[in-house]
Amino acid sequence: MSAPADHLTPHALERAQRHLVAKAIAEFSHERLITPEAHDGGWRLPVPAGDVEYRFEAVRTALEHWIIDEDSIRRVVGGSVTALDAQMLILELQPLLGLSDELLPLYLEEIASTLAGAMFKIAQGGPTADALADADFQTVEAAMTEGHPGFVANNGRIGFGVADHAAFAPEAGRPFRLVWVAARRSASHLALGAGLDEETLLAGELSSGERERFASRLADVGEDPGDFHLLPVHPWQWENRVAITFAPDLARRDLVLIGESDDEYRAQQSVRTMFNATHLKRHYVKTALAVQNMGFLRGLSPAYMRVTPAINDWVADLVAGDATLRDAGFRVLRERASIGYTGDAYHRTPEPSAHRKMLAALWRESPMPLITGSQQLATMAALLHRDHQGASMVTSLIRASGRPAAEWVRAYLRAYLRPIVHCLLAHDLAFMPHGENLILILDDHVPTGVFMKDIGEEIALLAERAVPDAIRRTVSPVDDQEKALAIFTDVFDGVLRHLAGILHVDGTLPETDFWRIVAETVDEHAADHPGLDSLVDLRADSFAHSCLNRLQLRNTLRMVDLADQSASLMYAGTLANPIGRARIPQLAPVGG
Repeated sequence: MSAPADHLTPHALERAQRHLVAKAIAEFSHERLITPEAHDGGWRLPVPAGDVEYRFEAVRTALEHWIIDEDSIRRVVGGSVTALDAQMLILELQPLLGLSDELLPLYLEEIASTLAGAMFKIAQGGPTADALADADFQTVEAAMTEGHPGFVANNGRIGFGVADHAAFAPEAGRPFRLVWVAARRSASHLALGAGLDEETLLAGELSSGERERFASRLADVGEDPGDFHLLPVHPWQWENRVAITFAPDLARRDLVLIGESDDEYRAQQSVRTMFNATHLKRHYVKTALAVQNMGFLRGLSPAYMRVTPAINDWVADLVAGDATLRDAGFRVLRERASIGYTGDAYHRTPEPSAHRKMLAALWRESPMPLITGSQQLATMAALLHRDHQGASMVTSLIRASGRPAAEWVRAYLRAYLRPIVHCLLAHDLAFMPHGENLILILDDHVPTGVFMKDIGEEIALLAERAVPDAIRRTVSPVDDQEKALAIFTDVFDGVLRHLAGILHVDGTLPETDFWRIVAETVDEHAADHPGLDSLVDLRADSFAHSCLNRLQLRNTLRMVDLADQSASLMYAGTLANPIGRARIPQLAPVGG
């Protein structure tokens, strides 16, 4: 009998539909794919064909951000109000969205899967925002409900069944064991960070009993354990891909199933990254996971990861050696080792494919041994989280801190924005600093530092620099205006737009005060570093409007070419910079 789907109910569906329709209208409007019209004190959105329109109330804030009152949305057909349906909205808007007939069904499936995930979370309820303000790291991680704040179809996970979702989704919060396979050394590659050898890595991650058991399994099938690397695999990947897609490799014993981990792991928001729930100070494990989500099949490339530890060591040394970053409490979680299997037939084809990314893993540092007993950790995505009653975690944190909101926001920006700005202006170094990629360090509910993660796949050097050969692939020179988008798009539009809106509608901090503190943070950094010769102007009055949903709508299977991400970007004119000089010509400190 299949796993139950008790969360799929009319009540949960109505709430999920209302939320997703609101988000779709808001984000498609933000990206100028659709244009709501002022109507009778609110807004109306007519659709291209048919006697259908959507009516709603909304607050509009900086960066053309729409905060739609979900309860106010009405779908009106021929004068009659009908039920909201996110898939129907996509069908109605297809002519405006640039979504091809060929890819439309897949995007609709990702919308359906996003609704399914939302219904699961609605059925669970989850902790209140006030409870999360004092919760432990993994409770906060599992409580997140939104996924990426900008993408509409942000919880696809195409390939997971209902039982898989209950077992492996981060919001399920259920521990599970990893599957281990042995990969013949001649058909695999293990890369190790500075000061780390294979024996030390395995001794830190596996008990002596596990290693003895794995070695006995290899001996039982007539193989020498010394001829193999040990490779962790997600249990879904083993069951659905490895045992089938790599059946010949298993049969000829280039791959050997050797057992499950003793340790239990919990999935993080990124789904394919697992936190060790048994030994909290052991590494995260990130594995290939061939589910389709937000424009990518979530594999890992063995070839791409050969230099991952070297890139991480280089970035970690740069960060540790920079006084400004140390002062801000900015640290990175290094990816210390990576392993990939390349002995399969797919690595012999003329053209690369997703099949080459099916069997690989990496080990990333855990933040747990790097904090003191008084410090609390939370994913930065939590600052954009609202609980099932609509309360925001960021407002709960500010209240729990006892600090004025302006002071709290200034502390947060010092820990997050200031080091990201410094890395770009001083080192031409750009991260992918969205909420899921940062972990906040909180003292008495106030941010005092961050851990940056996902270094190997997502950092870029945006100017020509002399770097070691292993780092060379990260060098991607762009002009100063595009370089500024590493802040404007990824931080201002991708994170702070949403945060400012939440604080504004909560009545916690007016958005004008929020953006003035952002401007102060940028100007204070400039004043503290008069010798920087960067021509990046973060106080420019406008910047190019780079759009994420447009990328996914153009190609739901592959949003960007990872080898040339700059050329893949899609723009929709320009946005007014909320800290541009025309808007904030001179600064006066905000109270707090």
